Amino acid sequence: MIKTTLVATLVAIGAIGLTGCDVKKTQEGNVTVPKYEVEKKAEGDVTLPKYDVTTPDVKIGSKDATVTVPTIETEKKTIEVPTIDVTTAKEKQQGKTGG
Repeated sequence: MIKTTLVATLVAIGAIGLTGCDVKKTQEGNVTVPKYEVEKKAEGDVTLPKYDVTTPDVKIGSKDATVTVPTIETEKKTIEVPTIDVTTAKEKQQGKTGG
């Protein structure tokens, strides 16, 4: 239970961290793509093979069966969980702090 809460918290931190970013372009980019010339040397002929495929028959159903299953009891406990305080880039620029 605690591991699940911790993993969920870490995922939430990652998601909040990505959405709280403020991105500004600081430099223009330049890309030069190489140019190629392609020339046909010979005529081609393609004959694809043919296949006869016999697929299996699959029947799905259900039946009653008696099995032994464990029973689980639960109780409520108060535990300490991590908290997250995020100050976005825009708030940082404006001089605000999270809280």
